[in-house]
Amino acid sequence: MAISGRFVLLVLLGMVPVLLLPGWGTVLLVAGLLAALAAVDLLAAAPLRTVSLQRTEPGNVTLHASADALLTVRNDGGRRLRGVLRDAWQPSAGAENAVQDIEVPAGERRRVTVRLRPVRRGDLRTPHVTLRSFGPLLLAARQRTVQCPGSLRVLPPFHSRRHLPSKLRQLRELDGKAAVQIRGAGTEFDSLRDYVRGDDVRSIDWRATARRSAVVVRTWRPERDRRVVMVLDTSRTSAARIDDETRLDTGMEAALLLGVLAERGGDRVDFLAFDRRTRARAGSAGQGNLLGQMVQAMAPLEADLIEMDWPAVPAQVRAVSAHRSLVVLLTSLDGGAPEEGLLPVAAQLARQHVVVVAAVRDPQLGTMLGERADATGVFRAAAAERALLQRAAISAELRQHGVSVVDAEPHQLPPRLADMYIRLKAAGTL
Repeated sequence: MAISGRFVLLVLLGMVPVLLLPGWGTVLLVAGLLAALAAVDLLAAAPLRTVSLQRTEPGNVTLHASADALLTVRNDGGRRLRGVLRDAWQPSAGAENAVQDIEVPAGERRRVTVRLRPVRRGDLRTPHVTLRSFGPLLLAARQRTVQCPGSLRVLPPFHSRRHLPSKLRQLRELDGKAAVQIRGAGTEFDSLRDYVRGDDVRSIDWRATARRSAVVVRTWRPERDRRVVMVLDTSRTSAARIDDETRLDTGMEAALLLGVLAERGGDRVDFLAFDRRTRARAGSAGQGNLLGQMVQAMAPLEADLIEMDWPAVPAQVRAVSAHRSLVVLLTSLDGGAPEEGLLPVAAQLARQHVVVVAAVRDPQLGTMLGERADATGVFRAAAAERALLQRAAISAELRQHGVSVVDAEPHQLPPRLADMYIRLKAAGTL
């Protein structure tokens, strides 16, 4: 049972005769009258045992977009249902109209639409729906909670998609598919053409030249069908919030852009989220498109407050690809002890693979360097300088082992990682 605000106002009005004619008789009379009105109104309300609910799943939606959750309310009783419905979505689902007034005639059904605007990535759920049925006086209501579970999967937003057209254009030019031919890029045979002055004589195809009685040269293109393995660190260091998102979300953005770019470039892509066990996996060899697989695998990912098991990473990469591949480690350069974790593992992988370490740098460090107006600012600038020097030292040591490093601010990391992939493909090192 529940009471309405109208009943509370009626109780306040009942205080007037009590104040004018104080006494137990007046109190009992007013209380009895109020109780009788509430009981009559409650008995006249439509029973909720005869009300059924059916939910239509909203499906998937990207972060900060909107979705509609549909509920069908069916009244199988003999009375008109007048009441309130509350869909119990968790707060991060951003339900704008979770509480709505409903009116369902006897034997009919009505559809209720709840607008959701999620503010957090992952699987969001609602366990039940609460119904209230008011009587004709709108003083008291029957209340019942119906188990009607629902879920909404919120996918990563993929803001770095805006960089994809320009990167694909660079890749097509590199691959010889654009109007401008780039001579000398790649080592994989593409086609034959007539010799022009300035061509490398080492590219002359003598057999084709003998058949045509004209000098013919081979043209090349960047290698295709290479393996790209991305390992996303989901340990405690990925939970740090940098700028307006966590380090984990920035790593997802970079992995999405690189994965789609590499797939369009003709390479095989595998994605792996790992800390001490495999949290998610996706690849271009699976069913469906790669982007759909990756966003579905990334949606429920959350940083776990445990240390990264770096010695297990080479075995994970080996399980995905035993051949020479481009291995991208999306991790941090300033958490824990890199000398015991990241550095030896990256050096070990670099003996067989082309390794790139992509890390997010806090833009606040650059801001702190310029704030030296007082003693506090000087100490903050010194701390920022020390942090940057440590990152530079780790990056230099990684480069000594043949590992490429992309250290950039959150919004710069995805395009810079894509540029690194294009440079490696142009150099023929993949």
